[in-house]
Amino acid sequence: MSKTIVKNINLIDGSGSDVQKNVNVVIEDGKFTHITKEYTETDATVIDGQGKYMLPGMIDAHVHLSTEFKPLAERVATPFSYSFYEAIQYAERTIDAGVTTVRDALGSPLGFKQAINDGLIRGPRMQVSINALSITGGHGDGLNYSGIDLSLVRPYEGMPDGIADGVEEVRKRTREMLRAGADVIKVMATGGVSSPTDHPKFTQYSLEELKVIVEEAKFRNGVKVMAHAQGLEGIKNCVEAGIHSIEHGIYLDDEVIEKMKEKGTYLVPTLLAPVSVIEFADELGISEVGLKKSKEVMDAHRASFKKAYDAGVNIAMGTDAGVFKHGTNLRELELMVEAGATPMDAIVISTKNAAECMEIENLGLVQEGYIADFILTDGNPLEDIGLLKDNDRIKVVAKDGKILKEIV
Repeated sequence: MSKTIVKNINLIDGSGSDVQKNVNVVIEDGKFTHITKEYTETDATVIDGQGKYMLPGMIDAHVHLSTEFKPLAERVATPFSYSFYEAIQYAERTIDAGVTTVRDALGSPLGFKQAINDGLIRGPRMQVSINALSITGGHGDGLNYSGIDLSLVRPYEGMPDGIADGVEEVRKRTREMLRAGADVIKVMATGGVSSPTDHPKFTQYSLEELKVIVEEAKFRNGVKVMAHAQGLEGIKNCVEAGIHSIEHGIYLDDEVIEKMKEKGTYLVPTLLAPVSVIEFADELGISEVGLKKSKEVMDAHRASFKKAYDAGVNIAMGTDAGVFKHGTNLRELELMVEAGATPMDAIVISTKNAAECMEIENLGLVQEGYIADFILTDGNPLEDIGLLKDNDRIKVVAKDGKILKEIV
């Protein structure tokens, strides 16, 4: 039985409770077993925390771990298979940033998840949606007015096509995603910022189609549905259909917020996505259309987050990493605080709440019996939440009790 003691740390356990000063955390066989002022070093590996702050491993409930935006000329010149090897780097950058668990919102096959689980790749624990369902001409359809298809994800073995129109097509596509190993079903319920032929406010799938997707996923397979939903009407349809989480949620009103509270629907806001698109437009190869739409939604996005936060909606951290650079995920907490969240709430949203959204038991807290995912930082994020975006200040990252990153 392996045993590790992390001594002399200040603990932010993810629950929202006050910091526990100068404590020792005992880990046995990948689980937290004791949090105590006293400890015995016999037959244990001891890590001296030297007064650093321990937090649960961060959880990003909306990433695209197999993709990353890049300029068109570079994309065209890159062999198809090259992206699989790039994804290894994306996984490593993500774990090094302190993110130990992700929910992949499109683009990662089952094999990628299994390679991480088997230790072939150093990366975060994954839930995968495989591909996203989209209407023809919708947010998941990369066919441009020119007739050229610039989709980031193309169908291949284990990656079914996501385009589906009408009740029977969406039923079949949902079943195909489940057959391919989806842990969660992703649906594009509205237009989006980056897509060429629609707008975030455009409603795409009908209420009837969304209900069928939920029925196939949830009632037949026990799988939840996450929805890219930015426009108000599309969000309302998703909540009515019983979809588990609203991704982005740029245009919310009081009525839909009350419905989300009533049904327990999660909001995964991804505040970082439009900010990064604007800041790194040239480097990422963002089109003028995408840049314009990102600027257009910024204020509404922040306002909707604040409205939902103040109302007590379930919120889980997500970033949309892959639309921008992987490994920059934890800037999301700083943006939540800038939009009105407390630093402690931003941490809870990024640990406990995100684990609950993903329905992973015993994850997201540093408490006895929980999975031993944690990070150590060289400062107090409650005093400076922005330190989390600096990977050099995250000194240790552990998943299942195993140290995957350590800066001496």
